[in-house]
Amino acid sequence: MPSGRIDSLAAVLAAIRGSDGMTQPLLTQQVGLGRSVIAARIAELESAGLVTRAGVGPSSGGRAPRLLRLRTEAGLVIGVAIGATGMELGLADLSGRILESAAEPIDIADGPEVVLTRVEEVVDGMLARAGEGQPVWGVGIGVPGPVEFSTGLPVAPPIMPGWDGYRIRERFSRRYNAPTWVDNDVNLLALGELRGNPAADETTDLLYVKIGTGIGAGLVSGGRLHRGANGCAGDIGHVLVAEAENVTCRCGNDGCLEAVAGGAALVREGRRLAKNGGSQAMLETLSTTGTLTSADIARAAANGDAAARALLARAGRLVGTTLATLVSFYNPALVVLGGGVVSAGDYVLAAIRETVYRRSLPLATRTLRIEPSSSLHAGLAGAVHLTLDELFAPPRLEQWLPYSTPVGHPDLAGTTA
Repeated sequence: MPSGRIDSLAAVLAAIRGSDGMTQPLLTQQVGLGRSVIAARIAELESAGLVTRAGVGPSSGGRAPRLLRLRTEAGLVIGVAIGATGMELGLADLSGRILESAAEPIDIADGPEVVLTRVEEVVDGMLARAGEGQPVWGVGIGVPGPVEFSTGLPVAPPIMPGWDGYRIRERFSRRYNAPTWVDNDVNLLALGELRGNPAADETTDLLYVKIGTGIGAGLVSGGRLHRGANGCAGDIGHVLVAEAENVTCRCGNDGCLEAVAGGAALVREGRRLAKNGGSQAMLETLSTTGTLTSADIARAAANGDAAARALLARAGRLVGTTLATLVSFYNPALVVLGGGVVSAGDYVLAAIRETVYRRSLPLATRTLRIEPSSSLHAGLAGAVHLTLDELFAPPRLEQWLPYSTPVGHPDLAGTTA
């Protein structure tokens, strides 16, 4: 267990990390420790090279206090957000500021060797451009399936053939000689939204719901991600809905929400409508391109296609019905909606809002806000902040602080925080 010294050290460091410039008097007020203890913790952090002086702050009548800041340039963090059909990667400094990023289409069904080899190629290029002397402090990776967070292992992911039990953590820990954390992609989206959306920052209880190829939710309670006992909290795509009882999901079960309201389900129904004459607009798209996407369906809806509008509205109602149960059960202050299906148009969003407000308990919706995601890069930001939060958690800080860096200690990811 972390000592009282490490707890107070971590608290001082967290306060400095969360500011552009912190003074010792402000630290005394915020952290609630005596001046002598604060001074000792600052000296220790400076000696370790984590904190440095950044000028002086405003005087309250006496000597102007010195400003302190995190040495954000001391190391780099690798963030990787992998989805079903695309990925975003980047490098960040120790404040979480993204220094370079890239996005590419991928197919998660190609398997871990193909996808992760490409991740390494892109990241290696970024590190080469960053120059020598830029050590990697940690790696954060999100994947679109259930992950046992304690081990970083994907567990029977429905849309990720070949990934079950694949040792992602070990692969990246060896390559970059740094601790690596792996999580479900929606958890990282929730964390990225929490850190980057001012509306989310004002609350400590929120739901992030992603409606893309699959459907999932990230839960934030008391300002912290809630993963559950094994890491699969929020997997709402595979809850039973009556309208899907005769539809087989990719997970192998019948009746899953994802099987009738996810992106793949929308495309399946859109193709059926196009072929049986139910939608001229979708038929034209399918005939011209040979394919149909959720974006094509949204475009058809925007252009007045009644079948496309009905298809999107039905998906929104189905998701909204499940969300209404969660809202009444969990009582979040904010529900954030993201993913390709939501961003494709307003019909899904409007149907979700109407259903949630109609079916949830009145008290649960009294101050509830339901908003689209404000960030295009929430997954990447979440991967970076996950890594920083884990690195600076007291149990890990206690292990690597004597070395002034976590570089060369990939086993830190196995420590329970």
